[in-house]
Amino acid sequence: MKMIKKYAGVMLCAAVSLSLAACGPQESSSEKTSSKGSELVVWEDKEKSIGIKDAVAEFEKEHDVKVKVVEKPYAQQIEDLRMDGPAGTGPDLLTMPGDQIGTAVTEGLIKELNVEKDVQSLYTDASIQSQMVDQKLYGLPKAVETTVLFYNKDLISEDELPQTLEEWYDYSKKTADGSKFGFLALFDQIYYAQSVMGGYGGYIFGKDKDGNDDPSDLGINNEGAVKGAELIQKFYQDGLFPAGIVGEQGINVLESLFTEGKAAAIISGPWNVEAFSKAGIDYGITKLPKLENGKNMSSFIGVKSYNVSAFSKHAELAQELAVFLTNEKNSKKRYEQTKEVPAVQSLASDTAIMKSEAARAVTEQSRFSEQTPNIPEMNEIWTPADSALQTIATGKADPKKALDQAAETAKGQMKAKHSGT
Repeated sequence: MKMIKKYAGVMLCAAVSLSLAACGPQESSSEKTSSKGSELVVWEDKEKSIGIKDAVAEFEKEHDVKVKVVEKPYAQQIEDLRMDGPAGTGPDLLTMPGDQIGTAVTEGLIKELNVEKDVQSLYTDASIQSQMVDQKLYGLPKAVETTVLFYNKDLISEDELPQTLEEWYDYSKKTADGSKFGFLALFDQIYYAQSVMGGYGGYIFGKDKDGNDDPSDLGINNEGAVKGAELIQKFYQDGLFPAGIVGEQGINVLESLFTEGKAAAIISGPWNVEAFSKAGIDYGITKLPKLENGKNMSSFIGVKSYNVSAFSKHAELAQELAVFLTNEKNSKKRYEQTKEVPAVQSLASDTAIMKSEAARAVTEQSRFSEQTPNIPEMNEIWTPADSALQTIATGKADPKKALDQAAETAKGQMKAKHSGT
């Protein structure tokens, strides 16, 4: 998935009670009776079930039900649902990245939620909007992430950090020698490259009169996108990025160079906080740098959510569980265990959470970030855009020609696969 591993207030409900009767959809007495003794299956992200362990136990006790939590890579859960849902072996509640919502809705894989507006207002605007399709709600956000800048304090101090991407280029020119590098990023992937292209005015989709993504307005090859791609190409052409960070293995090379102390700074995400800490790197984290035009580098906001399977036999109960797991209290508990930044507005100013340098960096970078498009047409962007960027990185194509080809390919695929496009 392209949102690899790639936010905050109003209080939960006026009652501030953990009882979902005040927050979620009301069940009739017969529905409550029928739910007793039921079992809900929750697909949680890998190594993240610890974050909801206590909340699940509390929900089980309150509702007299069993909740079975199964860990699966969250980007792959929608693929498994396509098979397991119809077979009756799927989950009641699953975890999804926000950019897959539109496709899941189109395929009829997840259910629309009936959640009160005061509950919806608990979450940041960007995170709750990631769960909306045609003004209807299909999930509740539990965590948000953006890309950020990691830097090795043994190689560069906070006071020495270049403030713009162009200054990082100059820094890298002085420090890169083929075995050690200054600044590195996976700019051969649109998920990362959009930070530069978007800062110069490039965009994926324009907006229609209602503010929705408009697939007929493609901006991956406009003047700003091309200017950003030209700057990206300079890092590769001038030997400031090693050839190994182009292609599928690029992420492994980039992370290895950082953990081995051979790169002063890289663009990555909060998903690497634990890994870099275990590697013994004395690192700092901050927002992405500015560009020479004065704008901050942008980034995509990644949102993890809980969504109710369309195949669930206990959909209302599953929705109640989603509301419960993502309320303010349980979101904070989840953060304490997983360190994933919660999507609850009020927690963006929580002292305990903001002690984390990673949480502060993600929160600050969110100000300059954009929601990852969640319409099905986005599926036709990733591969052509990445292919174009790889030809740009390897010097096999001029940025404008490569991006023009990517746009043409994407438009053709959208026309072929999405009716009305």
